[in-house]
Amino acid sequence: AIILVHWLLTVWGCMNYSFPASYAWGNFSVLAVGIWAIVQRDSLDAIMMFLTGLLLTVLTDIIHISIFYRSHDHFSDLKRFSLGMAIFSLLLKPLSCYLVYRMYRERGGE
Repeated sequence: AIILVHWLLTVWGCMNYSFPASYAWGNFSVLAVGIWAIVQRDSLDAIMMFLTGLLLTVLTDIIHISIFYRSHDHFSDLKRFSLGMAIFSLLLKPLSCYLVYRMYRERGGE
């Protein structure tokens, strides 16, 4: 569910090309690692890489939104929706990190 929600929010965040390609590449590559973590349920490395990637995308999302959000511009509805979904994805990532950390602990991580 975490991967599906973040995938959908990232797709919606990339709809208007208001962010550079690095926003999409960073988020989708972390979601690919998340799929790897789902497939290999016994791998601590996969879940740890997913957690680390989520934490790094929190930082990069903050940078992308702060640089490419221009408050003085008049946004179209599509651009406003796209930026809103990117911000919503950023706000959900700490909760996702907590849930992934719990999965890490359930798999035997310390």
